[in-house]
Amino acid sequence: MFTGRQALSLDAKGRLAIPAKYREKLTVSCGGRVVLTQYPFDPCLALYAEPEWELIAEQVAALGDADPAVRQLKRRFLGQAVDMELDGSGRILLPAELRTLVALDRKVMLVGVLRRFEIWAEDAWTTHNSTQDLSGELPDSIKSLQF
Repeated sequence: MFTGRQALSLDAKGRLAIPAKYREKLTVSCGGRVVLTQYPFDPCLALYAEPEWELIAEQVAALGDADPAVRQLKRRFLGQAVDMELDGSGRILLPAELRTLVALDRKVMLVGVLRRFEIWAEDAWTTHNSTQDLSGELPDSIKSLQF
């Protein structure tokens, strides 16, 4: 559903204007209703269309609470989630608490990774991409892909 990346700026209130090419897809697929949360594996936020969020949230919620790692995942991923709706200008307000968690400043990268967007601080995105190397030992799930 969502691919590509785009450098954007938050306004003075912490609002992010969703680019028009994505805004239309979000309006059609979920009436502009989205869920924003902390992504549990990288220092960024995750933005889901509401129907996609519901599917993923159910999977996470179904995990048993006996494992401390599962409890932490639920707190980070489900406990930080915020329901929101695109405003008339196609913007969402990124709550200050979530911006602080991943050190978002004014310059951000909006990255489409098919079923979600990741929202990165621009400098964190640059650093992360310059240090990640896929030429080493890869999991079987990646090795089986044919590009």
